Amino acid sequence: MANVTFSSPVMSKDVTVYAVAGDRGTLLAVAKAHKIPIPFDCQDGECGSCLVEVQHLSRNKYAIALTEKEKELLKQLGKITKAEVTDAEVNDMPPHYRLACQYFVRNEEILVTFEGDQTLPPQGPHITHAASRYTGGIKIGSVDEFLGYAVKVEEDAAVHYEQLAAAMDDCGNERAAALFRQLGGFSRLHLAEAKSRAGSIDVTKHVPPDYVWPDHTTPERASVWAADPSLSRLDALKAALQGERRGYEFYCAAAATTNTPEVAAMAKEFVKEEAEHVKILEAWVTREEWDMKHSPVGGSA
Repeated sequence: MANVTFSSPVMSKDVTVYAVAGDRGTLLAVAKAHKIPIPFDCQDGECGSCLVEVQHLSRNKYAIALTEKEKELLKQLGKITKAEVTDAEVNDMPPHYRLACQYFVRNEEILVTFEGDQTLPPQGPHITHAASRYTGGIKIGSVDEFLGYAVKVEEDAAVHYEQLAAAMDDCGNERAAALFRQLGGFSRLHLAEAKSRAGSIDVTKHVPPDYVWPDHTTPERASVWAADPSLSRLDALKAALQGERRGYEFYCAAAATTNTPEVAAMAKEFVKEEAEHVKILEAWVTREEWDMKHSPVGGSA
């Protein structure tokens, strides 16, 4: 079986597919079968639109057969050197860049990255439909009120991540501690941005009490089980992802339910930023799951 992971800034998360080596022909054919948005035009190695970068993750690297069309076009694009051509032809060493329409999938594990069609809007994060139905009776009527909510959300998230980092340090889980510190830093940056937008507004007058939130807690606080001393890095990532998704859903709902255009516009800006956080964490979760699955020792905490 060929284990192919696709990654691109136009995708909401990395996608790993399992294809029978050679069964579906080219890498482009595999991508199309799984709705992976690799751009393509001629599909005959002449236009270069399906350019991808291929990283070989398995130890075994199979003989590489570069067609003359592919070699010539990669040269024209400046994506292959003379040394790489020689390595491919003489030493069976694969070059970094390939044309998806010319690359035949083999029995190996590869990571395929591509830029994607920049004329298309990027995909949003992998979120449930709860984003448009976030409950708790919250309907924001003014920019001041929205900024009060935003400050509370981001401050709670930052403090919570920092507390989790300290807890992980105390129990010797350095990897999880480092992760939570990094996420706390993200929230601090977002908090500073919210305060900057507030300017001279006293947002403390608009910070909502705990009882107005679903479950009596702000949406970006990670799950309570994230403080488990035996927490693995993957568990920490999943807990953080759950919190970030809730934050994303809250801002989506704020934009959808308000009757104030200014609030809707500002909430949509926060939606975009939260979407980036979600996409980062989804990519980290995918990478960690892949590493744990393929690690000789089965991954580490």
